[in-house]
Amino acid sequence: MSRTQENNKKIAKNTLFLYIRSIIILTVSIYTSRVVLAALGINDYGIYNIVGGFVSVFSILSSSLVNASQRFISYEMGKACPETGKVFSSALTVHVVLAIVVFVLIESIGLWFLNYKINISPDRIYAANWVFHCSALTFSINLIIIPFTATIIAHERMDAFAYIGIFEVCAKLAIVYILFSLSTDKLITYAVLMVLVVILLATIYVVYCGHRFQECVISFHYDRKVVGSMLSFSGWNFVGTTAGILSTHGINILVNLFWGVAFNAARGIAEQVNAAINSFVSNFMTAINPQITKNYASGNYTYMNELMVRGAKYATLLYWLISLSIFIEADYILNLWLVDVPSYSVVFLRLVIIYSIFQALSNSLYIGMLATGRIKTYQLIMGSITGFSFILCYIFFKIGLGPEWSYISTIITVFVCMFARLILMEKMIAYFSGWYFFKNAIVKSFIVIILSVGIVSYAKAQIGLTGMSSFLTTCFLTLLIVPIFSYVFGFDYKERTVFAARVNEKFNHLKDGKNS
Repeated sequence: MSRTQENNKKIAKNTLFLYIRSIIILTVSIYTSRVVLAALGINDYGIYNIVGGFVSVFSILSSSLVNASQRFISYEMGKACPETGKVFSSALTVHVVLAIVVFVLIESIGLWFLNYKINISPDRIYAANWVFHCSALTFSINLIIIPFTATIIAHERMDAFAYIGIFEVCAKLAIVYILFSLSTDKLITYAVLMVLVVILLATIYVVYCGHRFQECVISFHYDRKVVGSMLSFSGWNFVGTTAGILSTHGINILVNLFWGVAFNAARGIAEQVNAAINSFVSNFMTAINPQITKNYASGNYTYMNELMVRGAKYATLLYWLISLSIFIEADYILNLWLVDVPSYSVVFLRLVIIYSIFQALSNSLYIGMLATGRIKTYQLIMGSITGFSFILCYIFFKIGLGPEWSYISTIITVFVCMFARLILMEKMIAYFSGWYFFKNAIVKSFIVIILSVGIVSYAKAQIGLTGMSSFLTTCFLTLLIVPIFSYVFGFDYKERTVFAARVNEKFNHLKDGKNS
C-alpha cells in the first residue's frame, strides 16, 4: 500500500470516529438546548449568550496562539527528525502565561464594560456577573489545555478525541437534570456547573496525554527559537483573529446595543443549530488538517494541493447534505424543537447556513496558509476584508435596516474573502492553481447546491404536505438528491472511478462473506 493510500485510509478512519462523536453530540445537544432555553427563558438565555460572547472577544489575544500551537506541533511531526517535546513545552509555557494575562484583562476591562455598557436589565445584572466570572474562568482553562488537544490532533488519535467529546456532552446532559432539580437561580447554577465540566475535561486531557504521548510532560521550559517563531507567527495571525472576532462576537454586541437581548437569544439559537451541523464538517477537516500541514513540511506539495481541493469540496457537500432540510424546514424545526421560539430565529438560521457554505469552501485554504508559516500579507489583506463586516453592520443598523443585516454583512465579506484567498494562495504554495480550485471545488459545489435546493423546494411545494409529513419528505428528497447530484456534478472522473471501485469492492466483500 502506497503512502498516499495509507494517508487516505487514516483520514477515512479518523473521520468515521469523529462522525460517530458528532451524531451522539448532535442528538444530545438538540434535547439539552431545548430544555436549557425552557429552563432559563428567552431573556436569561440571551444574557448567557451575550456575556459568554463578550468574554470570547478577548480571544483576539489567544486564538492566534491556538492556531500557532496546532500548526507548529503538526509541522514538527512532519519533519524527518521531529523534536515535539521542545515544541510542546514551549507552547504550554506560552499558553499558561497568556491565560493569566487574559484572565486579568477580562476581570478588569471586561467587567467594567459588562456593568456599564451592555444592555441588561438591572434586576439580572447580579446573575450576569456570575456568568461573566464563570465564562472568564472557562476561557482561561480552555486556553491552557490547547497544547494537549493540539497534540492529540497532530498524532491523529481521533478515537480518543471522540470519546472525550461524547463524555463532555453526557456531562452537559446531566447538568440539564440538575438545573431542574435545584431551586437556586438557574442562570447562575448553569454557569457554575459548566465551569465544573470544563475543569473535569481539562483533567482528562492532561492525564490522557501524559500517559499516551512522551512529549506531553508538564514543564515550563521553553526554547527561545521555537517561542520566537510562534510569537512571530501569532503576531501576524493576530490581525486575522481580531477581524474574525469583530465579525462574530463584535457584531453580537452591536445587535445587543441596537436591538436587545431577545435578538441575542435568536442569534444564539441560530448559531447553536449551525454549530451542530458544522461539527460534522469540522470533524472531516480535523481529520484532514494534520495531513495538509505534514505534507507541506515534507515537501509533498502536489498531494497537499489535492487535499485542499477535495477537502473544500467534500466539506461543503457534506455540510449541504445535512443543512438543506434544515434550511427549507427551518420554521417547522425550530417550532418543534423549542418551547418558545425567539423572533428572527428562522431568518438568522437560514442566513448563517448561507454564510457557512462559503466558510466550508475556505477552511482548507486557511489550513494551507497556516502550514506555510508565511502569513503576513495574507492576514493583513484577509483581516481587513473580514473586519469590514463589523463596520458594514454598524452602518446598516445606523441607517435603520433590520437585525438580519448582521448576517448579511458577514455574507458579503466572506464571499469577497473566498476569491481573495485564491489569489493569495497562488503566491504562497508551489503548484497551487486558483483557477483549478475554483473549477473543481467552488463551481462544482455550487452546481450541486443550486440544483438540489431548487428541485427539493419545487417537489415539496408540488406534493403539498405540511407538518411532520412535509419535514420527512424534505429529508428523504435531500438524502436522495444531494448524493446523486454530488456524484454526477460534484465529483470529477477520477473521484467517480475511485468511488465506484470502493463500492464494488465492498459489494464483492459482502457477497464473498455470504457465500463462505
